[in-house]
Amino acid sequence: MAGRTPGKSGEPAVVVQHAYDLTLWLIRKVEKFPRSFRFSVGDRVTARSMDLLETLVEAAYSADKRALLERANRSVSGLRYLLRLAVDLKLLSGDSQEFAAGRLEEIGRMVGGWRKSAAQRAES
Repeated sequence: MAGRTPGKSGEPAVVVQHAYDLTLWLIRKVEKFPRSFRFSVGDRVTARSMDLLETLVEAAYSADKRALLERANRSVSGLRYLLRLAVDLKLLSGDSQEFAAGRLEEIGRMVGGWRKSAAQRAES
């Protein structure tokens, strides 16, 4: 995703790109899950990740971003637990979980900053 999303700062475009990259990486990882987990845990991981991406894209184009950014924040939290479950079930290596957790931490910080900025704009 090389295009720019609307907004006065570059943050929406950057966080959307990070979410896109993480989603792409996760889809490729889930393809390698054993069949017995691919359609349960794997589907939930990819669905949650794609929901996060779609929510961030929608927020980038929306006038009232607060509810969408709250939903994105919940998706980040849910995805953290799903990835932890995947590691505990030995579906992801510790290194893969560390990579994904780092990306999610970064996305979570960006979403938090964007939420704060949107709330300040709504108050003024």
